This record gives sequence, C-alpha cells and structure tokens, in this order.
Amino acid sequence: MNLANLSPLAVLLPILGAALAFLLIRHHTAQRVVSIGILSATLLLECLLLISVWDGGTTSVTLGGWLPPWGVVLVVDQFSSLMLVVSTVVSLAVLIYATGQGMADGDQEAPVSIFHPTYLILVAGVSNAFLTGDLFNLYVGFEILLTASYVLMTLGGTGPRIRAGVTYVVVSVVSSVLFLIAIAMIYGATGTITMADLAIKLAELDQGTQNLLHVMLLVAFGIKAAVFPLSFWLPDSYPTAPAPVTAVFAGLLTKVGVYAMVRTETLLFPGDTLNVPLMVVALLTMIVGILGALAQSDIKRLLSFTLVSHIGYMVFGLAMSSVAGLGAAVFYVAHHITVQTSLFLVTGLIERRGGSSSIDRLGGLAKLSPLLALLFFIPAMNLAGIPPFSGFLGKLGLLQAGVELGTPLAITLVVGGVVTSLLTLLAIARVWNRAFWRKPEDAEYPDPVLQTPGNVGVLPRTMVGSTAGLVVFGVALTVFAGPLFKVADGSAEIMLDRSAYIHSVLGDSVVVPPLAQPDEAQKDLTASDDARTGDAK
Repeated sequence: MNLANLSPLAVLLPILGAALAFLLIRHHTAQRVVSIGILSATLLLECLLLISVWDGGTTSVTLGGWLPPWGVVLVVDQFSSLMLVVSTVVSLAVLIYATGQGMADGDQEAPVSIFHPTYLILVAGVSNAFLTGDLFNLYVGFEILLTASYVLMTLGGTGPRIRAGVTYVVVSVVSSVLFLIAIAMIYGATGTITMADLAIKLAELDQGTQNLLHVMLLVAFGIKAAVFPLSFWLPDSYPTAPAPVTAVFAGLLTKVGVYAMVRTETLLFPGDTLNVPLMVVALLTMIVGILGALAQSDIKRLLSFTLVSHIGYMVFGLAMSSVAGLGAAVFYVAHHITVQTSLFLVTGLIERRGGSSSIDRLGGLAKLSPLLALLFFIPAMNLAGIPPFSGFLGKLGLLQAGVELGTPLAITLVVGGVVTSLLTLLAIARVWNRAFWRKPEDAEYPDPVLQTPGNVGVLPRTMVGSTAGLVVFGVALTVFAGPLFKVADGSAEIMLDRSAYIHSVLGDSVVVPPLAQPDEAQKDLTASDDARTGDAK
C-alpha cells in the first residue's frame, strides 16, 4: 500500500482528537493525554509520508470518489511532507509546553477545556493547507486555522488581548476576502480551481488577466505571510497572546502564507513575471523589519519584528526562480519555524523567571538560571546566522544563489541580507547583554522576582523540557543539514519542473505547457545549479 494514501489522516486525526478532547471537557488530565497522544500519532504518520516521498516521489489522493479536476485532491511531495513534519514537531513541543504551563498556573492563562480542542483544530487547518491541491480547499484550510487562532489569541479575555484580537481578525478577514475574490475570478476565467489543472489553463489566458490574478493572490498571501508593507498588524497582535500561543503563531501561521506563495508562484505562475517586484519587497521586508526590532525594549515585540524581517529571506529565495534559491528558501523555512518558536518559548520562561519580558526590567538571568541562558543563547545565535548553525547555512545558500544570479538587484539583496543578519546579531546581543549578562540591580526598573536567586521552582520542568527538546531539534537541523538540503533542493527541482505534480493529479497523458525561456542570467544560474548537482553526485 502506498503510504501517501494515508495522508488525509494528517488532517482527520487532529479533528477527531479535538472532538474527543471537547467531550472530555471536565477531565483535564484525559484531555492532555488525548491531545498529546493524537499529535504524536500524527507526527509518526507524517514522518512515514516524508520517507515515502524522500526520493522525489509525488502522490495525489482524491477525496470523496470525485476525480480531479472536479473533486478535492491532496498532494504529497517533498515540500508538503517536510512542512508537515516540521510544523507538527513544533506544534507538539508547544502543546507540551502549554500543558506544563496550565498545570503550573491552574489553567488561568489558557483554560484547558478551551485550549486543547481549539489547538488541535489549528493543527488540522495547517496540515490541510500544506496538503491541498485545490485553491478553495486551501482557502478552507486558512479559515480553519484562522478561526482557531482568533480563539487562542483572546484566551483570558484581557483588554490588550481583545484589542489585538480585533486587529488580527480585521486584517485576516480582509486577506481572506481578497483570496476568495481571486478564487472566484480564477474559476470564472478557467472553470476550475484544481491547482494542477490551473497550471495548464492559466497559461491559455491573456497576459493581462494572468497578471491581475497573480497580483491578487500575492497580495492575499502577502498579508498572511506578513510581507512588508502588509506586515503592520503582526508586531501589535502576537506579543499580547499567552506564551505558547504566541510561539505557535510566530512559528507556523506566517509560514503557511509563505508556503502558499511558493506553491502558487512555482505551479500556477512560473517564470519571472513579478520577480523584480518580489525582490524589492523582500529587501524592504528585511530592512524595515530589523530596524523595527532594534527600536524595541520588549523581547516579544523585538522577536515579532525579526519574524517579519526574516520572511524577506524566504521571499528572496522564491523570487530568484532557481533551484539554488528556492532550495535554500525551503531549507530556511524549516529552520525559521523551529528557531523562532524556540525563542518565543524561551521568552515565556524569561517572563516567569524574571517577572517581565522587558529588557529594562531584567538582568542577571545568566547567573540566576544558567539553563535558561543556554536555551536562549543557542536559538538566538541560530537566528542571527552564526556558523555553523542552520541559520548560517540557509542564509549562505540564499546569498550564493543571489551572487550566481548576478543581477544588480540580486547583488543588492545579497548585501541587504548580510546587513540584516548583522543587525539581527546586534539586536540579539542587546537582549543578551541587558537581560542575561548585567547585574539585576543594574536594571532600570528591576522586577522583585530577580532578587530571589534560589527560586528555581519558577520554571516548571515540563515547560523547560519541551523548550529544550525544540532547541535540540533546531541543532539537529544543523547536524543533518546535508540530508535536509537534499530534500530542499529536490523539492525545488520538482516544483520548478511542475510535471511530476501535474501528472500525479491529472495523469501521465496530460501535456505540461513549456515554461517561458529564461534570460541569459537565468540560463547561467541554471547551468550553475546543474554543476552543483553534478558535484554533489
């Protein structure tokens, strides 16, 4: 049996787990066991799916007995299966962290009866978005995860959370309406919303219509991915939520938007039609985001701005339309999901140990809690791109691809990427020096909890353990960077070629339309990709 036929379970298991957790609403311990058990089983399934497509196999699964292009189809390839595994590892770590926080705080921050079912629904929406081969089902996946995120963001019902939730809801609704309008226009123009079928039929439309549909999808996904200038909502929305909610939002939600951009750019609108505007947006996202981070005194807001900034690296890799660039972007997405989530979980521990996430009120944490200092230091250096961490490897791959492309704009982005990385290191060093290195009494407004150096019970073991596990997983991305880059480059080749995806859905008899001829710079970059592949072999 083809393991890919089990891919619908990646969506169904969390949904069934949510239903069971809701039935156990008065049995908190049973809810926790069910939620963690369901996510563990889902992770095992997704690891098997990744293994089944490791060597480039792409498989589709039709739902409800309706064959494409009339029915909904799920597609399992290297990119989607890799995103499933990384997202579920992160989701499981955050769930264990939230469980530890709930037991320590009596579920005051995140009521367990509400949190667990909603969280599993969020995971189901993310998995559906990664697997779907249908534009409307992608919209459904977005709405599932966004509806769950509305509930999670406002847990506790405090004033700041309600205000941030309103902003988040308004922005999300706007992006969803744009996406839905784009789907309606695409269906009106082509008569289909199956992405493999659209890859053929969109090429038959006139260039003006293609560009209009292209831009509408990019704007809708750009809002969800927090690409500048559509990122204004994120730094004010994420930091107000409970620590585990902020962590999973930062790690996953924007990356689903990035995934949708990558999938539609490579499958529906191949070529370099909007590569120049995408590169400009990528550069502005990098620079504006990191300058915003440098101006922050709260660690959560600082990390929210770095989140925006590093989305620019992923858009840069996508805009190059090369195996080297897109492969490095895929690697960087997996890295950033893990590292960004780790840092937000550590920030939650900092709040517990130091009483605040403001660096004006913190000091001496390295001495008060050496383990906490280590848990912050490793992912922080990874985010800043310090060798030999995966952040360095991902950025190096992107910069090499930009240098090989050799256009003035690409070289400008290479310089912008280096500057952004250095400024990220500066922002992280500022947090380290003020929150961890200086003495507690040197803080501008020291929190009283800093004066209790022996109070190790402030950090529950479950929260520390789950955070440490995710930090170790981030280090594992460095240790196993070779195989991961192999999967990333393989997924890039498959996405840029498109034929494996289209044939897996519509059959081998379908003729895939040829791509537009690349310019001379792109030919040179393709040749360098082939040479690199040959050297690797």
